[in-house]
Amino acid sequence: MAAHAYDPHEIESRWQELWARERTWEVSNEGAEDALQAGAGDLGDESRAAERSYVLEMLPYPSGEPHIGHLKCYAVGDAIAHHQRRLGLRVLHPMGYDAFGLPAENHAIRTGVHPRESTAESIVSFQRQFRSWGISIDWSRELATDEPSYYRWTQWIFLELFAAGLAYRKEAAVKWCPKDQTVLANEQVTAEGRCERCGALVEARQLEQWFFRITDYAERLLSDLDQIDWPEHVKTMQRNWIGRSEGAEVTFRCEQLGVDYPVFTTRPDTLFGATFFVMAPEHPEVLRMAAGTEHEQAVQEYVNRALNETNEERGNAEKPKTGVPLGRTVTNPVNGEQIPVYVADYVLMEYGTGAIMAVPAHDERDYAFARAFGLEIRRVIAPPGDGAEGSAGEGEGPAEAGQAVGLPYTGDGVLVNSRPDFDGLRSREALSAIVEWLDREGKGHASVNYRLRDWLVSRQRYWGTPIPIVYCPQCGTVPVPADQLPVELPDISDYTPKGRPPLAAAEDWVATTCPTCGGSARRETDTMDTFVDSSWYFLRYCDPRNERAAWDHEALAEWMPVDQYIGGVEHAILHLMYARFFCKALADLGHLGFQEPFEALFTQGMVTKDGAKMSKSKGNVVSPASIVERMGADTARCYILFVGPPEQDADWSDAGVEGVHRFLGRLWRLAAETAETAGPPAGAAAEGLNPGSPAEEALLRKSHWAIEKVGSDLRRFAFNTAIAAVMELLNECSREREQVGAQMLRFALATAASLLFPFAPHVSADIYEKLTGRRVWEEPWPRADANLLETDVYELVCQVNGKLRDRVQASADASAEELKELCRSAANVRVHLDGKEIVKEIVVPGKLVNLVVR
Repeated sequence: MAAHAYDPHEIESRWQELWARERTWEVSNEGAEDALQAGAGDLGDESRAAERSYVLEMLPYPSGEPHIGHLKCYAVGDAIAHHQRRLGLRVLHPMGYDAFGLPAENHAIRTGVHPRESTAESIVSFQRQFRSWGISIDWSRELATDEPSYYRWTQWIFLELFAAGLAYRKEAAVKWCPKDQTVLANEQVTAEGRCERCGALVEARQLEQWFFRITDYAERLLSDLDQIDWPEHVKTMQRNWIGRSEGAEVTFRCEQLGVDYPVFTTRPDTLFGATFFVMAPEHPEVLRMAAGTEHEQAVQEYVNRALNETNEERGNAEKPKTGVPLGRTVTNPVNGEQIPVYVADYVLMEYGTGAIMAVPAHDERDYAFARAFGLEIRRVIAPPGDGAEGSAGEGEGPAEAGQAVGLPYTGDGVLVNSRPDFDGLRSREALSAIVEWLDREGKGHASVNYRLRDWLVSRQRYWGTPIPIVYCPQCGTVPVPADQLPVELPDISDYTPKGRPPLAAAEDWVATTCPTCGGSARRETDTMDTFVDSSWYFLRYCDPRNERAAWDHEALAEWMPVDQYIGGVEHAILHLMYARFFCKALADLGHLGFQEPFEALFTQGMVTKDGAKMSKSKGNVVSPASIVERMGADTARCYILFVGPPEQDADWSDAGVEGVHRFLGRLWRLAAETAETAGPPAGAAAEGLNPGSPAEEALLRKSHWAIEKVGSDLRRFAFNTAIAAVMELLNECSREREQVGAQMLRFALATAASLLFPFAPHVSADIYEKLTGRRVWEEPWPRADANLLETDVYELVCQVNGKLRDRVQASADASAEELKELCRSAANVRVHLDGKEIVKEIVVPGKLVNLVVR
């Protein structure tokens, strides 16, 4: 018999060429008529009226080359896609690139290489590697978000939202480098609050910016989470980000400026205890309120410092409270008192309106601030049963007040020092009574508040989608007509902002004519947040070459919503929230027939090395390209799914990947030898395959056990245990190869290859063809014979201190005590028990007994 050597590179390149030549994974939009042949797969609960499935991984940002996280994400997605195809579903599994973004622009600033060129180079690298991994992608639908044919429709969506009042412009705080004269992204500011490029201290500025009115959809974004099959921890993250709370909105007026400032509070029962007013550093009115006062410079410096701190640092209750007076007062609407106004970093724009009424007697952070600044602390809630009828004394110092009555008191109680018709009411009663009174007086009203803020989409960057707006001296803000899209990104040579967005340097491009009056106008020079590009790409995949519209409604009806979405949990909030918002808004505008983009979501865990996140600085990066080069794509893909449950983090092991490579080699060699000795391929069906001996019956039963186990594990994404089941089947084949006939061994090995195909497609396809003469991806998913799953006996694994020492036959109905006795009596177990004390006996019914000895 000739020696058989497993050569993954030859095998993988051969099958990849065939799949590319035959365009195996492409799927049309022509409907699913007769997609299922008679008996083609056991659909079970997965059957549906439309026999299709849309499987999608979050599109990657093309920078450099794919990393190990990309390999894991697409290995998960491909396993799902392959399994669903063989269940009889028509599967859409497309690919694209989130191609705009700051990294490419920064690279251009450093090197002078146009972002389009560096991005294109990275896309080529991604294409090459994804093809080398053998991912079953429909490449006919490939797209990149920096292509004018794509962002033409991104701009169209912007205009649709603008026409509906969902896109608008207002001032917002930005981080500004005074030396480079540019807006900085958060990641461009050092921990010391300096520009990473030039080292200058970063300042705060208020600039006109474009926003999407996502807050209009806050309630629907929250309530509709109950209708989608997402991990509960992701839903919780979205719920917390939306942050619904009920209370009242109350208006505080600055008489000096003639401006009203609304405040949201969940405790209107404490309004009479408000003794000062605080604004967040980002609040658009802070600098205007301080203008012309003696505090103006100090306020500017404080705001600059505060904006370089994280919200977590600012919100830390233990952090010493700092702030600066704004030199103004506002009127407390419930008692007419003038209270001083401060800017302080413990107030965040993410809460309420970005301004708070400070009630130091009943809020810990307000109390700490009042103590630090010597402000009045007035108790208006007495603990139940306290019997107190007075406060600490109006005008009394904060230290004495706190010590006198144990403030701050943050619980419910009885109102005191408020208003005669409210004093004596319990807090919960007073809440509604005070809100009703405010409403009657025109000073406030009941309100529901959300932590969610409108989506700021303006970016003072070059490498992004141009905003399709022009500014006309006569007509004002004018949308570019849809028939003039795309507004293409012009080529520029200097990507460094100099007091204005980089696009402003393209003066010939900026100068345009007004679509309304035909007069001179100028283009918007901001570009869009790249999250805009990735909030609708899944729609375009359904109809990617449509030049007349963003999508065809019939194509969307065919594929949307996405059946299974896969990606990292780091995108659990922003990307997923924005995509959901887009679908709801576009549905309301009549462009979509569904509300949610992703029916089911799977978030894969991170791959670490030596217990740490992979990074070049730590020198622990594992390159997928190097693994594929050394051991093949099947080994890389199979190992990344075998190393642990895919939703959990997993630590890369070089020894582990070598083990998977040996497993695939063993399977291929045994199959090649069997194919050589068993005669011409005769299909893989078990019909007419009658076991002629106990060994053959055991192998047949093991094969059907594996079919049941792998199918069940695939449905719950337990890929690691599914692969382990195929390993068990191979081990059984190896042990029984001399005791069973060639046809039974052929069936068992073909079954192993069929079950392994979603995880290691090339070697599985090769084995299956050698043994059966057929294409495994065209075969229905195998069905387990229920009769062969029933057995009176099974093989009990016997362990000593967790190590396999023997295997014995056990009765299916044996008790735990009988299983322990079988294990203790096994010949090889007795050898390892000699002279040792059994301290614990662990029984896993139907599988193993582990004896712990010392």
